[in-house]
Amino acid sequence: MLLGTHSPKLDDKGRVILPAKFREDLGGGIVVTRGQERCLYVFSTAEFESMHERIRQAPLANKQARDFMRLFLSGASAEMPDNQNRITIPQHLRQYAGLQKELIVTGVGAHAEIWDAESWNAYLAAGEETYSDLEQEVIPGLF
Repeated sequence: MLLGTHSPKLDDKGRVILPAKFREDLGGGIVVTRGQERCLYVFSTAEFESMHERIRQAPLANKQARDFMRLFLSGASAEMPDNQNRITIPQHLRQYAGLQKELIVTGVGAHAEIWDAESWNAYLAAGEETYSDLEQEVIPGLF
């Protein structure tokens, strides 16, 4: 399970070092793709394959399903961490997420997210106001 918040930096070649706590789960290969709210989703290869199998079950006759599949899968990039545990984030994904040098990498259970630090801070500030109300609406009976 991927948990926590980390603050790595993006180097000049578009690489980022995976947080040490994520390396066991992600060290065997990852897939990076467009996330929602202009972040990037990072899945282990196995988790992405499982996700792809679920996505394939969506009916092609459904326009929303087609739109989601196109955006989610067309942006995906398989990456393998190098000897220094760095992954390269392709230019089109860096541009999509507006990534600058300062990043935030968050663990969200089965996947991680990569955010531009400014975007994350703005998202977090806006989300704090409604956080306590979300459990009741989104995950009934959690607490």
